[in-house]
Amino acid sequence: MTIAGPRADGEIPAYLRALGLPGLADIHVHFLPDPVMRKVWSYFDHAEENYGRPWPVRYRTDEQTRLASLRDFGLKAIPALSYAHKPGMAQWLNDWSLEFARRVPDALHCATLYPEPGVGQYVRAAIDAGAKLFKVHVKVGGFAPEDPLLDDAWEALEGAAIPVVIHAGSAPLAGTYTGPGHIQRLLSRFPALVLVIAHMGMPEYHAFADLATDYPGVYLDTTMVGTDFTNTFAPMPNSYLNRLTGLQDRIILGSDFPNIPYAYAHQLEALDRLDLGEDWLRAVLWENGARLLGLPRSERALPGTA
Repeated sequence: MTIAGPRADGEIPAYLRALGLPGLADIHVHFLPDPVMRKVWSYFDHAEENYGRPWPVRYRTDEQTRLASLRDFGLKAIPALSYAHKPGMAQWLNDWSLEFARRVPDALHCATLYPEPGVGQYVRAAIDAGAKLFKVHVKVGGFAPEDPLLDDAWEALEGAAIPVVIHAGSAPLAGTYTGPGHIQRLLSRFPALVLVIAHMGMPEYHAFADLATDYPGVYLDTTMVGTDFTNTFAPMPNSYLNRLTGLQDRIILGSDFPNIPYAYAHQLEALDRLDLGEDWLRAVLWENGARLLGLPRSERALPGTA
């Protein structure tokens, strides 16, 4: 390539043009009701107590400014991932997410779930309403993904082949139900689930990569992977880098926008400096996500121009 990975957000459009890409297919973006987003940001304000390191939220702006930023970066569909941490919350978040998708033309209709009576019913209702992507956070939710209360919900999601972004790795904090074992048990019962393992499952990189190898519906997202920030506490082992080429079709761009402590461009720079080639970058930054999210065929990647 004749252009290096972007070091600032303003360099992203030229970088995508050099790769011959029409945009970015980022599967891991958060939009939440304002009171919930403020609580999330307050949590990160106390990151030194919670994580042992500061975590200044880079894109702590109003909703319209955040939407404009993502469009400037090149996102063609904007997810609004949310996740519940207590009973009764998921349905409320799903109602808000439906309203968000209706008022934001380029939003991707998202939903979530929680192990509680009626979860199968509201998950099916969200699917019927057009939800294209779900999010689950095992650590924050404090539940096992294979909890029998979720059986009906997983059955519905498996049947509809709707992807679920699931944070199940043990970084930045381990939980009772984090780790690949719980996902393995879930997949043994619902082997056709489409699961996108957030953060590539860091720090259990290899074990989650094994699941992506063994199950056709398991993908890995790049959220925070390889960044200077994450490399201080959950770096990829050198032996893992050798697997990324073989997993080219199973890796999808993720960012965790807006709750990242660095410029959005740095995620792209971090992936570029892995030096895995332009075809790998095109697959990860656009093709795989576009395919999974059902973006229009006319928006698929163009031949590289670099």
